This record gives sequence, C-alpha cells and structure tokens, in this order.
Amino acid sequence: QVQLVESGGGLVQAGGSLRLSCAASGIIFRIYTMGWYRQAPGKQRELVASIPSDGSTNYADSVKGRFTISRDNAKNTVYLQMNRLKPEDTAVYYCNAHLLTIALIYDYWGQGTQVTVSS
Repeated sequence: QVQLVESGGGLVQAGGSLRLSCAASGIIFRIYTMGWYRQAPGKQRELVASIPSDGSTNYADSVKGRFTISRDNAKNTVYLQMNRLKPEDTAVYYCNAHLLTIALIYDYWGQGTQVTVSS
C-alpha cells in the first residue's frame, strides 16, 4: 500500500511564501513523475508543477517565476516552494506521484492541503 502525506499549507498574506512537502511511503520500487495540482472552489483541478525522475521541471504559466518544484529521491519527497503568493493561488493543493509498486504502475494522490492567500 502506498500513501502520500502532504504538509505545509496554511493562511498567508498576499506577497508571502509557503513551502509544501509531500512524502510517499509504502512499497515503492520507483517513482517516475511527482507533481502538484490545485483545485479552487468551483473550478477543475489543474496542474501546478511537475518533476520527472530526471529532474526536469514543468510549470503552469500562472506560477512560472514564483513557484519552484523540487524532489529528494532518497526520501521519496517532493516540495513546492511558493513565493509572491496571490489571492488567486488560494486552493486545495494535491500531491501526485506516478510510481511503480507491486506489479502495478499507478497514480497516487495525497489528501490535499489548503492554501489560503488573503489580499
């Protein structure tokens, strides 16, 4: 069984920073891509940033230059450093991992962490 546990969300004023963490645990043979998604009220879930195992990165246009994704393969952990936060960044942020477990390659999701940016 695989679990993704997120931490680091909270309430911050516009212009502030937050750092999200997501640790994967369980029977994991290999993690391919890890990423962060977000879902605001009344909107669809959208990709924020992703990082494959080669360390390359991909960002939504709305967060480029403000957010940085990174991963620690030894700890099966992905991070999202969010700077210069805006009220429109308010959402529930979900961690995602595309990984190989016993006889299966599958997408796993964290439980979500709330990020609220006040104006």
